[in-house]
Amino acid sequence: MATIIPIDTPTLGDRSYLAHDGQVAIVIDPQRDIDRVLDLANDAGVSITHVFETHIHNDYVTGGYALAQATGAAYHVNAADEVSYERVPVSDGDVLDVSPQLRVRVIATPGHTYTHLSYALDAADEASGTLEPVGVFTGGSLLFGATGRPDLLGHEHTHDLVHHQYASAHRLVNELPEHTHVLPTHGFGSFCSAGSTGDTTASTIGREKKANPALTQDEDRWVADTLAGLDAYPAYYAHMGAANSAGPQAADLSTPERADKQVLARRITDGEWVVDLRSRTAYAAGHVTGTLNFGVDGQFATYLGWLIPWGTPLTLLGESPEQVAEAQRELVRIGIDHLEGAATGTPADWTDAPLGSFERATFADLAQVRHHRRVAVLDVRRASEFAESHIDDAVNLPLHELLERLAEVPTGEVWVHCAGGYRASIAASVLAAHGHHVVAVDDSYGEHAAAAGLPLTAAA
Repeated sequence: MATIIPIDTPTLGDRSYLAHDGQVAIVIDPQRDIDRVLDLANDAGVSITHVFETHIHNDYVTGGYALAQATGAAYHVNAADEVSYERVPVSDGDVLDVSPQLRVRVIATPGHTYTHLSYALDAADEASGTLEPVGVFTGGSLLFGATGRPDLLGHEHTHDLVHHQYASAHRLVNELPEHTHVLPTHGFGSFCSAGSTGDTTASTIGREKKANPALTQDEDRWVADTLAGLDAYPAYYAHMGAANSAGPQAADLSTPERADKQVLARRITDGEWVVDLRSRTAYAAGHVTGTLNFGVDGQFATYLGWLIPWGTPLTLLGESPEQVAEAQRELVRIGIDHLEGAATGTPADWTDAPLGSFERATFADLAQVRHHRRVAVLDVRRASEFAESHIDDAVNLPLHELLERLAEVPTGEVWVHCAGGYRASIAASVLAAHGHHVVAVDDSYGEHAAAAGLPLTAAA
C-alpha cells in the first residue's frame, strides 16, 4: 500500500507530495524550502529515492534540484525540457520501478506547458499482490473541477496549448480507472488555474468525469469558456521559468541583518521597499510613514511578488523574529533570496517620527458617509471582478496596476476596497505612502456591499 502525504503551500495555492511504501519515498513538485519535505521523510522513517517535476514551474522556484542533491535521489525532468543541470530524463510511456511496492508511469499531458508530464502511481494491492493504480500526480493538467491555465508561455502559444489541455484531460480519464485519486499541484488559490477549483480538497478520476467542465463540455465550448475566463497573473511569474531551468540551489533562510531606525529612514527616503508584515488592523492603527503593508497573514508572497519592481531592495518589519522568518520563507519560494535587513518589535522601535495611520471602515460606513459628503471609491479588484459587479461611480484600478497608475487615483478622500480587505490594505498603504487621504474598507464585498444599500452595477 502507498501512503501519499500532501504538502500544502496555501499562500501560493500549491501542493507538493511525498508518497512512500514505508521504506522508500518519491516526491513530486517540491517547493524551494525542502526542509519541510526532509522532516516529513524523517518522521516517516523513509528514504527519498526519486524526485519528479511535472513541468518547469511558472509560479514558484522549485526545490526539486536541491532536494535531489541533498538526498542523492534521482531527479526526473522531461527529456524535452532544456535545462542546464544533470537530471534523469523521462518521457511519455516510461515506467520506473521505485520499489517492489511502488511504480511510476509517465504520461505526457501538454497544455499548461508543452512538455508537461503527469505521473501515475501504482502500488501493491494487498489482496492480489499486483501493482494497481492508486493516484495520478497531475501538476498543472487536470485540477479539481478545472485545469491549469494555458497562457503562461505567451499569447502566441495559448491557442495550441488550450487544445492540448483539453486532450490531456481526456487522455487521463481514458487511461486511468475511476477510483484513481487526482493529485494536482495547482488549484488551491493558485493563479495557475484556469477556472475555479472551489473548496475541493480531494477528488478522483470518476468525480472529475462527472463534474469537470473539460470532461463534460464539448471541446469548442470548453475552449471558448476557458479563454474568456483567463485573467491577469502575477508579474513575478516571468522570472520563474528561467530560475527553474537553471537548477536553483537550496534556499538560504539565515537571519537577515538587523536594521535600526536610522537605516530604515534612509532606505525609505532612497525609495527602497520597507514592508510591514503585521495585520492590516495593526498597520492601520499606526505605522512608519512610507512603509507598505503586506500582511504575512494573507497571500503575502503572491501580492508582494506581483507589485514589487523586480530587484528592488527589500527590508521587512515584523512583530517577532518568527514573523520575519515566515515571510522570508515565503519570499524564497518565488526567488526573492536577498533581504537588505529586518527589524522586529513595534513601530515605536522603528522610528522616532510621528506614526502614520488611516481609518478602517465597513461597506455600511461607506453607505452612510455618502449621504453626508462626497468621497471617491477606489475598487482595487481585478478587472474581471469589477465587471461582474461594482459600486456605481467607483474607479477601478486593479491592485497589480496601482503603482503604474497612481496619477489616476481620485483626489480628496479615497475609500479603497477589494473583495475582503487584504488587497485594500495593501493599496491603502501605497496610497498613504504617496500622501493620499485614504480610508480602507475592511469588509466582505460579496456579503455586505449590497446589504448596506450601496448602488451596484452588475453584469448582464
